[in-house]
Amino acid sequence: MPAVTRLALTDFRSYPTAAVEPGPGFVLLFGENGAGKTNVLEAVSLLTPGRGLRGAPLTEIAREGGAGGFAVAARLGDVEIGTGALATTPERRQVRVNGAAAAVNSLSEWLSVLWLTPAMDRLFSGTAGERRRFLDRLVLALEPSHAHHSARYEAAMRARNKLLAGGESADAAWLTALEAQMAEHGEQVADGRARTVEALLERLVDTPEDSFAPATIALDGWSGGDLVKELGASRSRDAVAGRALSGAHRQDLAVTHRSKGIAASRCSTGEQKALLLGLVLAHADVVAERRGAPPILLLDEVAAHLDPGRRSALFARLEGRGQVWMSATEAALFDGIGEASRFDVAAGRISPA
Repeated sequence: MPAVTRLALTDFRSYPTAAVEPGPGFVLLFGENGAGKTNVLEAVSLLTPGRGLRGAPLTEIAREGGAGGFAVAARLGDVEIGTGALATTPERRQVRVNGAAAAVNSLSEWLSVLWLTPAMDRLFSGTAGERRRFLDRLVLALEPSHAHHSARYEAAMRARNKLLAGGESADAAWLTALEAQMAEHGEQVADGRARTVEALLERLVDTPEDSFAPATIALDGWSGGDLVKELGASRSRDAVAGRALSGAHRQDLAVTHRSKGIAASRCSTGEQKALLLGLVLAHADVVAERRGAPPILLLDEVAAHLDPGRRSALFARLEGRGQVWMSATEAALFDGIGEASRFDVAAGRISPA
């Protein structure tokens, strides 16, 4: 998984056109609030399957006043990958690898990207769905096939919910087929999550406690079993609820402060930030071991929310971990970082600092 050596944007968010050529280590973006720093990080995040770090639909990404579509292109060593949407089909994502059309899920074979944004600071006190999506990003970086199984599971579940909403007219044979698909792919989704949690837990336990590694983790919620039988027996209940009440979509990521022995949701905001960073750093180590190269990290405004001691500890931990993109409103927040690619970001413009 090589680093991004060139990133080009066309009609993406606030950028009519823009291009940067970062180095392999720290990539630092400076600019005022609203200048477009997060837009650059979002562009990198879209080089993997999914909706990127904002979770935005494609129709919201194209630049206002532009041609109607958008494009993100990147060079990874001698490989060129790109994604975007056409003005004629703005809701359909296009992917190309070395000029040839490719499936969206195939992007995970070329690049592994993880991110932290200010919106994730309260991940542990948020919804189970937010934590599942975070966990699934971790799984995807280790097991690219996770995207396929997740998509098939979600599609079968949506189709089943729609059928159940029809009441007694629902086709029982079709329901059975959909439930079998949910069971098949749901088992793969749950197993992938379990393997990732186990690998992370081993890494966290072996890591001495410092500013970013005092956590233990576990899977909570649905624990597996005969999902076909569970779904078949709960059709009436699920029809009333309007959703399936059993399955992989009912799982949660439970995080506990290791030294204090309390749930992450009960920790202070600073402690939650440190726990989250600890998970991401541990996961980066696991990815590097499993896939032979570290993932690209996108850390949006992360330095502004850390005290000077934790900032220094974070920079030290990130040194030599591959490409790390970071944004800040002030260059002084990155004091202590030596060699890096530095860029000034203003409205619709990116230039070397």
